[in-house]
Amino acid sequence: MAGIVLLSNILVQYPLNDWLTWGAFSYPIAYFVTDVCNRRAGPALARRIAWLGFAVGAILSLILAPWRIATASATAFIVSQLLDIAVFNKLRQQAWWKAPLIGSVLASIIDTAIFFGLAFGGTEISWLHLAVGDLGVKLAMAVVLLAPFRLLINPSRG
Repeated sequence: MAGIVLLSNILVQYPLNDWLTWGAFSYPIAYFVTDVCNRRAGPALARRIAWLGFAVGAILSLILAPWRIATASATAFIVSQLLDIAVFNKLRQQAWWKAPLIGSVLASIIDTAIFFGLAFGGTEISWLHLAVGDLGVKLAMAVVLLAPFRLLINPSRG
């Protein structure tokens, strides 16, 4: 988890085009990890993993990324992870795909708003279009990651 946070904090500094940074592709894996953990072991362990990822990721990011990126990322990460875990847990008894999809979508929206607002708000960087592109990739990844989620939580059903 900490590696995902660190990698994303570094990659968000490199635009792919006018709408995306490379970090948009790595970050949604964090929701996938906590969703699988939540499904298999429950929300308590998922929260512990989120907090551990937060602590290690924040420390490494403060060392390797600009402080504003690291702070924005840590704040957005823990708020959105805890939201994802709570939503997932609330929906866990419904159809297998609802909890990971709805949790990831809501968490992605909150994460994007917090991260880009704190990281780039008030700067000269034109970030609104980056936030839109980033959110688009996160939402697409939430759908794409449903297949591996299904395989990991119930391999016999494929």
